[in-house]
Amino acid sequence: MRILCLNWSSPDEAELERQRHKDVTFDIWRGRPSQFSTPPIDICRDAEAIINYSIEGLGRELVEFERCRIAVRAGVGYDNMDLAGWAARGVPVCNVPDYGTTEVADHAIALMLSLARGTTLYDALLRREGAAGWHFGAAPLVRRLRGAVFGVVGLGRIGLAAANRAAAFGMRVVFYDPYLSPGTELAVGFERVHKLTDLLAASDVLSLHTPATAETKNLINTAALEAVKPGVILVNTARGAIVDLDALYAALKRGQVGGAALDVLSQEPLDPTHPLIAAWLAHEPWIEGRLAVSPHAAFYSPASVVDMRLKAVEGALAYLQEGRLMNCVNAALLGRA
Repeated sequence: MRILCLNWSSPDEAELERQRHKDVTFDIWRGRPSQFSTPPIDICRDAEAIINYSIEGLGRELVEFERCRIAVRAGVGYDNMDLAGWAARGVPVCNVPDYGTTEVADHAIALMLSLARGTTLYDALLRREGAAGWHFGAAPLVRRLRGAVFGVVGLGRIGLAAANRAAAFGMRVVFYDPYLSPGTELAVGFERVHKLTDLLAASDVLSLHTPATAETKNLINTAALEAVKPGVILVNTARGAIVDLDALYAALKRGQVGGAALDVLSQEPLDPTHPLIAAWLAHEPWIEGRLAVSPHAAFYSPASVVDMRLKAVEGALAYLQEGRLMNCVNAALLGRA
């Protein structure tokens, strides 16, 4: 069996996978569209499965993957995979939703704390100003978290893990997820609202944990940000497309949003010319201590990468060898729902 590993970025040559699956041929392609490098047509045609290790596309038309029987996104988000296109070819698309849950949840809480406890700004001021920056009142968003409302959009694996962590801080957890069955709130022990606007109005911290879909693109837009509780801290460790960055800039500038902590952006790497990013990079006084950014790193730990790599291959081989689908995300389009 041949598996094509596209957009490969690990420093090794899949020794982990080769050791675990000695009867499988792994073709490694490191090219990324950002450095544009199209995978050779011959390895595309020969692949019985493809695994995409990036948020980028595949670099080839689907018809060129002639022998491909399954496509796997090595990660949680699959908005860069053409679900309908693959379904039209009879090819299931699967993801790996359970490899970095704890890392992303930890990161969401860490981003919240970086603003709510001022840690990012304190560190930056002391490095920049030395003794002159030694003052506890410099961080504008420091607040008591016990009793504050931690609002969750999307109570899946990661959303629930983040909610449990927030509850451990004594926060009141409220969630919005229209896709969960009735009674979920009783099972998890958290308060549920059935309108996004109700969550926005109640949340002191709003944490996003929903996939990027046509429905959720720019979910947090101008109207949503006009409805938030004044001074809210917005945390996004999901997908950049969920937040309209222009609208967030305006809401931060007028003070409706207290702060934002973003691990993901609508354009990655970050666009230094965007007004919000430009103000942050320039240390403009109005945004100091109100924006924290990390480089789409919430998923990452050495352990999570090992899990992701092995689970992606496991998903591909389960189908190739047994016809068993794991975490298929285009099942409805294939008629397998």
